Amino acid sequence: MSIVAPETVSGADTLREGLAERSQTIGGIAERLDSLAIELGQYRVSAFDVLFAIAAILIALALAMIATRLTRSALRRATRLDGTQAVLAEKIATIVIWVVTFLVGVDVLGIDLTALTVFSGAFGLAIGFGLQKTFGNLIAGIILLMDKSIKPGDVIAVADGAGQQTFGQIRKIGIRAVSVTTRDEREYLIPNENLMINQVENWSYSSRNVRIQVPVGVSYEADMALAEKLMLEAARKARRVLMKPAPSVWWGGFGDNAVNFTIHCWISDPEEGVGNVRSDVLKHLWTLFKENGIALPYPQRDLHLKDGEAMERLIAALQARRGSEPPQ
Repeated sequence: MSIVAPETVSGADTLREGLAERSQTIGGIAERLDSLAIELGQYRVSAFDVLFAIAAILIALALAMIATRLTRSALRRATRLDGTQAVLAEKIATIVIWVVTFLVGVDVLGIDLTALTVFSGAFGLAIGFGLQKTFGNLIAGIILLMDKSIKPGDVIAVADGAGQQTFGQIRKIGIRAVSVTTRDEREYLIPNENLMINQVENWSYSSRNVRIQVPVGVSYEADMALAEKLMLEAARKARRVLMKPAPSVWWGGFGDNAVNFTIHCWISDPEEGVGNVRSDVLKHLWTLFKENGIALPYPQRDLHLKDGEAMERLIAALQARRGSEPPQ
């Protein structure tokens, strides 16, 4: 049980006196609780003081949470604010509500802040070392929302623990971190500070259009003009591919076994994934290639055997073995 000076619970004294004036029974109970106290020199704390402090803190916290929820609900219903402005206003309103709650709680409890001067240095040191990252992430989140470089609903590229890059949609910008959810429902919590100081690939910052590359290999014996035409047709048949900008096909080079092409197509909903678009294009292309006799490449190797004594012995042994076999 912490010990505080008598003046730090002046709110409890006021309440106790008011209860005594309104009801003799309740006032007697309050006096009885106040008589159960611990005194060490000039410091005194009673059971009534403890109960009053607990009740005041719980009521203040409850009112702050209710006010925060009502404010969030009102801001989300505000039609003049876009998503980023609503989140920013929500964060600022939350900070204001909790600061006001703290000041009102201090006033209700009658705490003399000058009595805490001794502990201000240690408290400031604790914030400087222990909460430095927390406050840094808080400020970074507010800055990100103010310049609208990162906002809820954006699709950004993130790297997992193995260094493999994938993409995800921002679901929430919290006080400490940004919540990014990938297509496989993995949720990454990225500190706000990291997104502000590191390079971020935002797929929907200035435009939601994203270009997708679909690599395709075609046999050297195929009709290349027809193959290119069928690739464009397959891209246009895909459900999510945009007609404007129109799909295009680029020659990628001449490989060991195939002529390499790349189909470029555009989508406007990257949060729905890109792998399923590639799959859709390739399924249509497979059907069109089959219908039009366009062959897909198979691995091919040319073997060149050099003449020599060892090779001659091998050939002689094979011929002798073949000659000794009974006719079928």
